[in-house]
Amino acid sequence: MFDGFVRAAAASPDLKVADCTFNTQKIEEVMQEAYRQHVSVLVFPELCITGYTCSDLFLQESLQKAAWESLLQLEKSSSGMKMVTAVGLPVAYEGSLYNAAAVLYDGAILGIVPKTHIPNYSEFYEARHFASGMPYTVLKTEGREIPFGTDLLFCCRQIPELRIGIEICEDLWVPLPPGTKLALSGATLLANLSASDEVVGKASYRRDLVKSQSARLICGYIYADAGEGESTTDMIFAGHDLICENGTVLAESKRFENGMIAADLDVRKLSTERIRTTTWQRRQDLSMHEIEFDMQPAEYKLTRRFAKHPFVPDDAGDRAHRCEEIFTMQAVGLKTRLAHIGCRHAVIGISGGLDSTLALLVTVRAFDMLGLDRSNIIAVTMPCFGTTDRTYNNACELVRRLGAGFREVNISEAVKLHFRDIGQDPEKHDVTYENCQARERTQVIMDIANMNGGIVVGTGDLSELALGWATYNGDHMSMYGVNASIPKTLVRHLVRYAADTADSSELREILLDILDTPVSPELIPPKDGVISQQTEDIVGPYELHDFFLYYMLRFGMPPGKIYRMALQTFEGDYSRETILKWLRTFYRRFFAQQFKRSCLPDGPKVGTVTVSPRGDWRMPSDACAAVWLKEIDELN
Repeated sequence: MFDGFVRAAAASPDLKVADCTFNTQKIEEVMQEAYRQHVSVLVFPELCITGYTCSDLFLQESLQKAAWESLLQLEKSSSGMKMVTAVGLPVAYEGSLYNAAAVLYDGAILGIVPKTHIPNYSEFYEARHFASGMPYTVLKTEGREIPFGTDLLFCCRQIPELRIGIEICEDLWVPLPPGTKLALSGATLLANLSASDEVVGKASYRRDLVKSQSARLICGYIYADAGEGESTTDMIFAGHDLICENGTVLAESKRFENGMIAADLDVRKLSTERIRTTTWQRRQDLSMHEIEFDMQPAEYKLTRRFAKHPFVPDDAGDRAHRCEEIFTMQAVGLKTRLAHIGCRHAVIGISGGLDSTLALLVTVRAFDMLGLDRSNIIAVTMPCFGTTDRTYNNACELVRRLGAGFREVNISEAVKLHFRDIGQDPEKHDVTYENCQARERTQVIMDIANMNGGIVVGTGDLSELALGWATYNGDHMSMYGVNASIPKTLVRHLVRYAADTADSSELREILLDILDTPVSPELIPPKDGVISQQTEDIVGPYELHDFFLYYMLRFGMPPGKIYRMALQTFEGDYSRETILKWLRTFYRRFFAQQFKRSCLPDGPKVGTVTVSPRGDWRMPSDACAAVWLKEIDELN
């Protein structure tokens, strides 16, 4: 399947200043290699056919003619290559010389785009040689008519999401880049042919500029920079190539080394992201000349990698920073709610599991922010039929180490009485057996909150809400859910961060043991004192579900695409059959359990993916999953 991925490349080839024959040969070599690597869009640096640093040689007719002849040679060389290639050269037209980009495809020059903004400051003297480009016209030469102008869009008939706009170097650095108009006219991919000289500190600025432009315009951005071979009379060029997608750097070259980088851009995702961002609207009043070409979607093994845990940064430093930020956001949300209602007590059901541990840590931080005594936090442990010594002891010790208030309410007898009242066989370990315990626990902590003028802090996380893995009006309910937008994979890292930054070795050891405890609601009696009911055996691995959840909700991707991405990402971890099984489970449960999310308690949004019905995810509780499940069935 195509799935919307297009392989793009930026190249900084070897060159010799003013030696068009040598430069053309090197460009051809890169084109051939790129095509072997299934590249669909290839971008070379500014004036790469001649070299950017020719200075007054640009005014020599001999160089202009040699550059044009080289372009015709490259046009011929591109025959049979279903690959859009942008190369830079000087082009003389009607009494002016232009710094231009020629766009080649399968033995044809599709069009030529002149540079709009001509720098003439500091080390740049381009206005001495080049004129600023004009809108669409036709360059007539040797019996040919070639589209020429700053307002050209190169559009693929077979891949409607692939629409390419061209900028040249300085065009990106001005207050209103031409790429903005191109994107608002539908361009999803911007190519920049550049010759940006290197000075101290410029690389990071350049990187941020390309990243931010791709983010603002929700587009892919290919930046090809001049490299070694340019004249060093006054400047140094580093060949700093970049490929970005909506604010993310997908590929970046090592500076001061010529070569090529490639990345798989998801143009379909970009189009979908524009649709969901309602403040991003295509401008129909902007005039663009569209040049169409035929390119069938290619199928090949993606080089792009997808994070196994998309909610969790890979870099340890970034992860620690993110965890601290999330802890603070959760705590500020709770702090603000407590202060608003004048509440000085909070009640939490503490189980010795990950979610309640995180909620207690957040509540402690909120109380510290308010200057309230931690003893006003009432942590309630409610052992019953499935409670193990390990989780019970960890819950008790965790509360003690954090200095919170503690209460124990054994609910076994209350639940047995309820079983008798409703006629439930206590030996029948069905959903009623489980949910009676969950609802009894919620009743207990709600009533304790009433007794103390406090509120119940919810512990359920985003992954559980997505799967509906919560008892309706049981652990599903609270007065404020601090974990509501925290997926399970991130919960683990937040607790790990708390362990790493704990102020005592004893607290650290407790948190590490909680991390090492299997995820379980502990509603079924243990076997030989060991947890017998493990959540991931029932609903599936949370790392898979969080992967599915992220790409479904954040980008609206279909299950087939998510499945193929998961196959690549989890290769060696899970079989195709296993991934498909849990993908079906995810969609089935996600649709069936919407009613629980429709009445979700308040809770702070901390990431881009949440399921709050008040802002982020509005879905009918009786929506049908048939379309999505049918697509999954067809994957077999």
